[in-house]
Parts: sequence; structure tokens; C-alpha cells
Amino acid sequence: VSEPDNGLYDALNKGVRMATGDVIGFVHADDFLAHADVLKHLEEKFENSAIEAVYGDLQYVAQQRDASHEISSKANSTFTIQNSPFNRGTKIVRHWASGAYSRNKLAWGWMPPHPTLYLRKTVYERAVLASGEYFDTSFSCAADYDFMMRVLSQFNVTPDYLPEVMVKMRVGGVSNRSIKHILRKSAEDWRVIRRNKIGHVHTLIWKNLSKVSQFIRKAKS
Repeated sequence: VSEPDNGLYDALNKGVRMATGDVIGFVHADDFLAHADVLKHLEEKFENSAIEAVYGDLQYVAQQRDASHEISSKANSTFTIQNSPFNRGTKIVRHWASGAYSRNKLAWGWMPPHPTLYLRKTVYERAVLASGEYFDTSFSCAADYDFMMRVLSQFNVTPDYLPEVMVKMRVGGVSNRSIKHILRKSAEDWRVIRRNKIGHVHTLIWKNLSKVSQFIRKAKS
């Protein structure tokens, strides 16, 4: 469906309501799956009925594309992820290695990269707000963090880690495109922390400091 909406999180709420599958994940406009076997590996994880959530690693890549390859790919009726014009010549800016899950990490600002998080639909049904929303649209850029902390801290969902890069995200998203947006994001993160009772000031501090290592990992790789 392509129609007017009230922002990103309103659109995500619509998507969850319309989804008919057993497992739900998102591929945003500036994201793409890192390789052709991502969904296959997710399927293998979810074959275990005890697993309710799976997440992995994410890379931020520069905004660039190979126009000539795009033309040739569009002409090919058997378009695949490997042939994606966005999967060629992408410069890695940050490498987000999530690591294995531990509930104790939540109070130290840990979170899975939301674009890599796949959940059974039953988790969404349990975590729905009184307003009928899954993602609280009163947030402008932290509703995904709020949703994940609600699921992990209040509903005791234990996600399973898939140790591979699942998603590549082109830089320039809503939460990281300017100082103004970074400050807004920090203010909303603080509201999430207080609302979900997952830590205190140190949670916000370490949530931001942990991003430094993502650039270091990228530089070493």
C-alpha cells in the first residue's frame, strides 16, 4: 500500500496490522538485505518453535549506487539480491556487531539493530499498546527503541543472535542526519529509559558511547 500517513511509525503500525505471516521484519527505504541467504538463515532459526525473536549485525554504508548496473538489473526478469544495484561498491561507514543477548545489557544501553530484528507476530500481539499501536507515534525517532525495550524488558522475550551482517543501511536516516536530530534522539531515548524502567543516566551515556566501537571495528576490518 502506498498512501499518505503520519510518519514512519504510523506506517510501521499499518504494516504490522496488514501482515499475514507468522514472522514480521522490516526493510526500510534506505536499507537492503546484506546477502541472498538472509531470509533462509532466518527461516532456519525460526524452525525452532521456542524462538520468538532473531536479530543480527548491521552495517551503515555510504550513499552511492551504480546506475549502469541498475539499468541492466531492471532488464533482467530474475532480479536477485546479489544483483541489487545497492549491493555493489558500497563503502562501509560503521559496523554494528550486536553480540549475544543478555538481559543485563539493556541497562547499559544495549539494543539490537531494529532493521535486523524479526519477531513472531504473536509477540506484536502481546506487546500492543492500549492505543492499539505497536510503535508509539508520540515519538518522532525513538519508537523502535521504545518498542524493543518494552518487548525485551516487560514481556521477557529472549532474542536469538544470528552472527552475521543481515542488513546494510545507507547513512542519513532520521535519527542521525544532524546535530539537532541527534539531540532530539537522545531526549527521546531518555524518555524510553524512564518509561520502561531499564536503567538510569548511565544507560543513555553508554548507549551513545557504545557507537564509538562501531567505527573502530569498521576501521580495523
